[in-house]
Amino acid sequence: MTRADLTHLYFLLDRSGSMQSIKADTEGGFAAFIAEQRAVPGDCRVTLAQFDNEYDVVFANVPIADVPTLDLQPRGSTALLDAMGRLITTAGQELAALKEDERPGTVIVAVMTDGHENASQEWTHPAIKALVEQQTSSFAWQFLYMGADQDAIEVGASLGVAAGASVTYGRGKSRDVMAMTSQKLGKLRGDRFAAPVGAPAPMMDAYSAEEREAVAD
Repeated sequence: MTRADLTHLYFLLDRSGSMQSIKADTEGGFAAFIAEQRAVPGDCRVTLAQFDNEYDVVFANVPIADVPTLDLQPRGSTALLDAMGRLITTAGQELAALKEDERPGTVIVAVMTDGHENASQEWTHPAIKALVEQQTSSFAWQFLYMGADQDAIEVGASLGVAAGASVTYGRGKSRDVMAMTSQKLGKLRGDRFAAPVGAPAPMMDAYSAEEREAVAD
């Protein structure tokens, strides 16, 4: 059995040039997000990857207590599909290599971007959609998509992310959307820990209409 008390949070963050105008808000929101997750009972490991037209792992498998301050340096274009493909496949391989009783009972992949895909070379929307749906249905991974200045539900759907787990936020609401999401993920971690053995894994509560309105323009 996997470890019900262990969560691995994979955070995929856009660092393309358009993020410059919300750099400070994003950094502050990420700090608050991590602080809130530290207060949730249970063990949590964090992997942070950033992408533009390149992909970089900032840190991997770090205990939540040791997550460093985010230093976002916007640049480049938006190769979202390639970044998602690389993160998901790498995570899957690394988790599969662990003994079952060492694997996290909860795997969360959070994607945050303010732009549309415009630079991927290796992955397509259908391929990413199939990959996300496979990890969701076979392993109960929780994917969520936070998109600024776009129809995040439509974009998320093209990536295989459930409509209830995709949210559009205004350019000045990075901190707010991360705070809202952190509360939902804290509840998800608690629900997963308390779920009876053998029961279907709980998924994150959907963003409500009121919550969506609060982080819109």
